[in-house]
Formats: sequence, structure tokens, C-alpha cells
Amino acid sequence: MSCFKLPYGKERMECCIEEKHVAGVLLSQLHNYKPEKSEDELVIESLENPIGTPRLRDMAEGKDKIVIISSDHTRPVPSKVIMPHILKEIRSNNPEAQITILISTGLHRETTVEELRGKFGDEIVDNETIIVHDCEDIENQISFGKLPSGGDFSINRLAAEADLLVAEGFIEPHFFAGFSGGRKSVLPGVASKATVMYNHNSEFINNKNSRTGIIEGNPIHNDMLYAARAAHLAFIINVVIDAEHKIIKCVSGDCDLAHRVGREFLSSMCQVDAIPADIVISTNGGYPLDQNIYQAVKGMTAAEATVKKDGVIIMVAKSVDGHGGEVFYNTFKEEKNLERMMRTFLDRTPEETIADQWQSQIFARVLMKAKIIYVSDAPDEMVTDLHMIPAHSVTEAIDKAKQLVNRDDYQITVIPDGVSVMVIE
Repeated sequence: MSCFKLPYGKERMECCIEEKHVAGVLLSQLHNYKPEKSEDELVIESLENPIGTPRLRDMAEGKDKIVIISSDHTRPVPSKVIMPHILKEIRSNNPEAQITILISTGLHRETTVEELRGKFGDEIVDNETIIVHDCEDIENQISFGKLPSGGDFSINRLAAEADLLVAEGFIEPHFFAGFSGGRKSVLPGVASKATVMYNHNSEFINNKNSRTGIIEGNPIHNDMLYAARAAHLAFIINVVIDAEHKIIKCVSGDCDLAHRVGREFLSSMCQVDAIPADIVISTNGGYPLDQNIYQAVKGMTAAEATVKKDGVIIMVAKSVDGHGGEVFYNTFKEEKNLERMMRTFLDRTPEETIADQWQSQIFARVLMKAKIIYVSDAPDEMVTDLHMIPAHSVTEAIDKAKQLVNRDDYQITVIPDGVSVMVIE
């Protein structure tokens, strides 16, 4: 038997499969990479050797209003390690700087104080100015005209009026932007709702280059990079993390040049060849990325790239927060015909994009290729409404998958962390 411990919330869920049925395991080499330096040393070294810019402390000299964009509660960025070094670097040359940490929620819900304490620690929460971005607060947004694709471009006033705009984040494979991090801190991070909606339109999502690990010709990335430049994002500190959310690589400097170095490192660790199988097991890497079904679509796309047509995907994601998007949920609850749903998405103009449409579009695409058995703590009725089959253990899910496949020689591909791999078809 081959046994796997799959991340499930903050715990692990075990599954065992007979050897003859294991087609292969798609595992990022990030899990095996051991840097020679500590997390703190990696961040300090990166800040001392930025790519394409002066040191942050020199850029901060004489600046009055400095804004640091930081990821929200849905991203496992180790800010407890990174943020103290950023603050120290800025204040080493500008001790009187007015620093604001701006939480880049994009279209997500507001980050709670408890979540901020978990992310930064009590000292930073109690002593620093932290503002949570609200994409619908039009009065506190500044227009920058149009994106190259034609959409209106507005961002949070704090970011727009900063004397120095900095961003902290992490780089991982992203299922339609190619990679997370870098330019994404601005768009969607601190952009207006209308700007994000336009950027995530159905034509862009349907583009063959809007896929995991692809930057060239990716229209979503192109708008995002333009937005970062237009907003004068001057400096980024981005990390690559392993399965334990520990920093194994840190890049600092220009929002594109530094990001390129980070994503090149990530690609060298994460690219894996597809191993086609009747059944594919995937996860969303555990907490915090598997808090809801909406986010779990990301891990499903890794399975989509290697599951056989009309096969079965077993998605393991705790989903203690339920569906994660009211419009996302109702879209599937109210429409049972996936082809008709997809036509509706593709017929909408960019200006007509609705909330969560991009996630719904990608989810529908996955569902049109394979049945999905969803292992979670979410209510069974909710999972069923979302066109999936509920299960509460991987063993139960495999039993259900075997019945659906209905063949004795079925093969299973296992993806222990679906958000850390880039599956090449």
C-alpha cells in the first residue's frame, strides 16, 4: 500500500492506495528544497541586495507617507517574519516615516483583527497603522484612467497618494494570472471592484494563455503589470514558501524584475509532467487556502490538467467557511446545465462581469471535464448544490470514485498540494 498524508485545514488526512492502482505522484520539489540560510537571513539578504532598484532604506529617505501593501487572511504569507524587517529597513533611514500597512483584500471579505494578529503578531497590530482595503469604498479610490484592455482603473486612495508604495507578498502558481505576487498586490489587491471585475472578464479567463505558470501573452497579467507601474509600485518583497509555509527564497526590488527571478526559481521547483489517470486526488495545500470551496477551485485545476476526460477528481479541502462566495454558490445552485452556464459567461461583455464569475467559469470548465468528489467539512447539501459529490474522508471518496469509474484496472494520480505544482499537459 502507498499511504499519503494530505493537508486538510491545519491537520492532515491520511489515505492509502494499493500500489497497483497508483499511477504516480505529482509533487513540487519545494517540499524537498532546504535553503542554506534561515528565514530571517533570506529576507535580510534580499533587502540588502534588491533587483533593479536601490535599497529600500535609501528609497525611503525623505518620504513622508509610505504604504506597505500586505496580503490578506487568504494567503499564507509569513508576515511575522517579513514585516519586521521591512519596517526596520525603512526606519533605519527614516525613523519619522508615516507608515501604513494596507491589507490587499481584492474582492475578499474584510480581514478580522484576530486574523491580523495571527498574521503579524500582537506587536505590529498594536503599534502600527493597519488599514483593510475595501474595493467598494468608491470615495476612497483614485482613478488612473484606463487599463490597456480598456477597463476603468482605480485603486485605494492610500496607495495612490503614497510617497513610496511597497508590497509584501508571495509567489506561487496561479491558475489564471500565471503566478501570484508582484504586480497582483495592486490589481486585484487594492483596486476597485469595477477594475477587478473588468480584469477578470470571461474572454480573458477563456484565453489559452490565462493558465498556471504562463505569463507571455496572458492578458490578465498584462493589465496587472500595467496597473502596478501606473500606481508607482516602487518596491516588492516576495517570498517562495514550502509546504510548511516556511520561506525558502526571497526576492526584493522592482515589481517585475524581482518577480521574474522569483517565478523562475518557482518554475524550476514546481513544474511537473501530467500523469493521466482515471482518478486524481488533489488538495488546496491546507490552511489558509482551503477555508472555502471558492478558493479550492485552484487546487482542482491542477487535477484538471492530468485527469482523463470523464474521469473523477477527488478534491480534499476542509472548507470550514463554506462556499466562500454567495454569487458563486447561487450560480451553480440555480443552473444545472453547465454548457448553458458557460455560454452565459462567454456572452457577457467585460463591463457585464459579475462577482465570482471567473471562479465560476473555471469551476464549470473543470466540472465539464470530470466529476468531482469533495472531501470537506462543508454541508453535504451545499456540496451537492455545487454539482459535486460530498464525502468526509479520502477512503470514502475513493470508494465512490471507483463506482463511478467502474473498471478494475483504474489508476489514481495523487497531487498532495494542488496549489504548489504547475502541471504540464
